[in-house]
Amino acid sequence: MSSVLALDLGTSGLKAAVFDPAGAVIDSEVVPYSVQLSPGGGAEQHPDTWWQAVVTAATRMFARKAKASGVRGVAVSSQWAGTVAIDEAGKALRPALIWMDSRGSDDVRALAGGFPSIDGYNAFKIEQWIRKTGGAPSLSGKDPVGHIAWLRRNEPKTFDATKLFLEPKDWLNFKLTGRAVSSFDAIAMHWATDNRKVDAVQYDDGLLKLANLERSKLPELIAPAAVVGTLSAEAATELGLPRDVKVITGGPDMHTAAIGAGTTRDFEVHLCLGTSSWLLAHVPFKKTDLTHNMGSLPAAIPGRYLFCNEQEMAAGALKWVVEKLFEADGADVYPKAFAAAEATPAGAKGLMFLPWLHGERSPVDDRNVRGGFVGLSLHHDRGHLVRAVLEGVAYNTRWLLEHLQRNMGRPVEQVTVVGGGARSDFWCQVMADALQCRVRQVVDPQLANARGAAFQAWVGLGEADWNRVAEAVAIRRTFEPNTAHAEVHRERYAQFHLEFNHRRKMSRRFPRLLQE
Repeated sequence: MSSVLALDLGTSGLKAAVFDPAGAVIDSEVVPYSVQLSPGGGAEQHPDTWWQAVVTAATRMFARKAKASGVRGVAVSSQWAGTVAIDEAGKALRPALIWMDSRGSDDVRALAGGFPSIDGYNAFKIEQWIRKTGGAPSLSGKDPVGHIAWLRRNEPKTFDATKLFLEPKDWLNFKLTGRAVSSFDAIAMHWATDNRKVDAVQYDDGLLKLANLERSKLPELIAPAAVVGTLSAEAATELGLPRDVKVITGGPDMHTAAIGAGTTRDFEVHLCLGTSSWLLAHVPFKKTDLTHNMGSLPAAIPGRYLFCNEQEMAAGALKWVVEKLFEADGADVYPKAFAAAEATPAGAKGLMFLPWLHGERSPVDDRNVRGGFVGLSLHHDRGHLVRAVLEGVAYNTRWLLEHLQRNMGRPVEQVTVVGGGARSDFWCQVMADALQCRVRQVVDPQLANARGAAFQAWVGLGEADWNRVAEAVAIRRTFEPNTAHAEVHRERYAQFHLEFNHRRKMSRRFPRLLQE
């Protein structure tokens, strides 16, 4: 049977799967790894760790049900807005700065700011960025623009020795094929491409100058769903695959999740509950909401736009809380945690969780705002704390949903949820209650990114077309809002906004609170 190998390079680990032409999973494997955090907002992972995870996952799957001889293509979904610096020989010069790394904030503010100012941007610079790209570099410093500027200032020897700066996905494709390219969708976060012709994206000299980027240090651009090349001899040997296996561009995690959720038609919304979260839809227009850090960027489907945004913590916050609270309960702690939360009434007995553990991007771009528990008392137990986390992430999502609806110009009645957090029926129900809309849970939601990359691979190989994708994604269960909880969530959501404003003021007034 013909198959494709899909690699989902996440923040907390690699999810790999082999899919048949109908989108069914033949086998899958998860290989965890960690993030190295450092003072000042540093967040790094070494690319060699990613590659070893890929080799480990492939070796395990091809020793079980999946047949290496049947693989026709490989596609990568990966964390977005990371920076890998490689030298002339193609070797990574240092650990990658990933999407969480905010050390370049001061550098971005310096290059993007100036009088007259709009939301921290120079008015003339932001006009060019928005008109041509659909957005602008994040002032949090968490885009490649910030990463590269930080390296130039703090590690000049590394910067000078760098042949190319690559996105994580593009580095993996380089490792697979020996060809260094980026696709129209992945390169967008460099804010150096003219995206007005979404099927012919190219670097723009004026934007390169604004972002202080050197064209010679950036990769060649190709369209999404295109063939990058075939496997190199070294990669084929390490993965146990034939040399003629083709590598398709793949896409950033947001883009492939939109495909893997089956939300490929315009205005169909999906929510991802991964380490971070987002609420996205394909749209037929280019639009920017600078104030709320969201806008239309090239999609992983050729010729399409995806309305992009991101919230920094979702299942990542849950992982942080659950592992600390249930550490003594053994390895399989999540069923116990969800059971304890489900036994707790809506509203968590007055306890609220604010999920800004690493700043925020959308709908407010602020690297310094911090969260935590509010209203904690002696009457609260572990169940209350876990429920508060689930509800806090849901309120953050509701905040994003309001702005997404305004930008799309229409109400959202249904959200399709994917990601590791979507495996919980209880969290899906909490989302439906807090968002006050229908929530659809796909089958194998933790494999949505990989599934999206697999569908893109089949299209790139000429074996499928985009019209069949939505029908090929199975829905496991649909959750309707519980009207009995509507009032408590309405009141709690109002409190959520007040708490954000308070925390933001505190972060600005007492910056020492942010020492890491």
